[in-house]
Amino acid sequence: MKLRLLLVRAVVGGLFVGHGAQKLFGWFGGQGPKGTGHFFENVGVRPGRRSAVAAGAAEAGGGALLIAGLLTPFAGAALSGVMITAIRHVHTGKGPWVSEGGYEYNLVLLATMFALTEAGPGPISLDRALGTERWPRPDEGEDLCAR
Repeated sequence: MKLRLLLVRAVVGGLFVGHGAQKLFGWFGGQGPKGTGHFFENVGVRPGRRSAVAAGAAEAGGGALLIAGLLTPFAGAALSGVMITAIRHVHTGKGPWVSEGGYEYNLVLLATMFALTEAGPGPISLDRALGTERWPRPDEGEDLCAR
């Protein structure tokens, strides 16, 4: 279990960091704040440029927090908010399948955020090292019924 959560956090978090960098800096084939802002305006997200910077910061920052396993509920909330907005404004009318521009991939990422937030970041994380996990894990010997 130690490496599984770390692996999921690293892969999904890394992809979110890259996606945020596309919006913020135009890296990895992205359009940067200006181009992304124009796209956002076209799909009804206004103000476009400011929303692009906010979405990019949420993705890059949330992804980085996810990789580190730091403030995991906050990272999950930031990334979930971006996915819900993308589904609502870009993908819903196209059906579920990503091959048709649908919300399939976004929904998988959203479910992953819910699962990681519920499971917690795992033992190889800054949340664990700092003692800031959301709740004690029952598999660590604490009797949760005694609370």
